[in-house]
Amino acid sequence: MKIITSIGELQQTVDNERISKRRIALVPTMGFLHDGHASLIRKARQETDVVITSIFVNPTQFAPNEDFSRYPRDLERDMMIAEEAGCDIIFAPTAEEMYPEGFKTSVKVGIVSEKFDGVFRPIHFEGVATVVLKLFLAAKPHRAYFGQKDYQQTLVIRKLVRDLNLDVQIDIVPTRREADGLAMSSRNVYLSEENRAHALKLFKALKTGEEVFLKGEKERVKINAAMRAVLQEIPDAVIDYAAAAKAADFDEPDFFKSGDDIVLLIAVRIGNTRLIDNMIIP
Repeated sequence: MKIITSIGELQQTVDNERISKRRIALVPTMGFLHDGHASLIRKARQETDVVITSIFVNPTQFAPNEDFSRYPRDLERDMMIAEEAGCDIIFAPTAEEMYPEGFKTSVKVGIVSEKFDGVFRPIHFEGVATVVLKLFLAAKPHRAYFGQKDYQQTLVIRKLVRDLNLDVQIDIVPTRREADGLAMSSRNVYLSEENRAHALKLFKALKTGEEVFLKGEKERVKINAAMRAVLQEIPDAVIDYAAAAKAADFDEPDFFKSGDDIVLLIAVRIGNTRLIDNMIIP
């Protein structure tokens, strides 16, 4: 496995691979890899010829009061996990490489970035869209792989690709969960034993929302209320949102139609840790 830290070297490397008619995959991550990330790399390994995993904690998607400085980092561990999963190239740039002195450009994606997490993390998706575009231009992938756990992010990236005519296929891989249902996340390391037990309520709330919907409830506020009631069982939790919306565009009608694909979205702060999760109901 090769380690690359400069954009120029990565671009030259992928240009040579493209000349050789090899299909390139990119798996963008912020590191501290877990089996959810590994599942993306494994899928990319099966479907393409060259697998690139980027490891970069992107400062532009963190607000000043968020956890950029304490976000978990362990490059050596990440390299072992990525190589075992089938990665060919690790792209691990510095912040100065990605954002050189005088950098002022940003990418803002419309409506899908303004709801839910866009309300509670107002600069987040602008930072995500900007860094993902830069990674696409550096790695020049044919396909890029993202996890469903960051569902709103996947819609933002799909819209970025569509609106800017980017020649890359976006593949969304289902959320990987622990045996007890907790969605795998790098931030789970922040949770105390007690808070981790409380965090299981997120998956329970999603399952409750799904059950209410499948039993025939189509009124959005009642589905939301069913999920919120479960989350309110968590001591001192701060519920940013527990919401049902149309999966394609985040439209929030008063009543869903029987043919609608919907997504249930949750964001909760437990102690000092903010967790998100979601479930798609086709």
